[in-house]
Amino acid sequence: MLDEYLARIRAHRTNIHRYRRLLKSNLSDVERQFIEKRLTEEQTALEFLSAETFPLAFSLREGRTCRQTSRGAANDARVPGGLIRGAVGPHG
Repeated sequence: MLDEYLARIRAHRTNIHRYRRLLKSNLSDVERQFIEKRLTEEQTALEFLSAETFPLAFSLREGRTCRQTSRGAANDARVPGGLIRGAVGPHG
């Protein structure tokens, strides 16, 4: 069961990376709006699935947890020395 969840998480992360890469390209307004919508949907799905798969939230600093998000980026946490991303994978 965990393998299925991890595969779904990987699929969402792959889609997110693809959409971010596409947004850097030359797109029409309609294409850009579609990609932005899909990106938001994928980020929301990833956050939900990550919270369901890894329900524990570890406190890192000043009451902020690794489950608290900023504009759709799952598992971000501020720690001394910078921003650590990607509790789910290496490219957060």
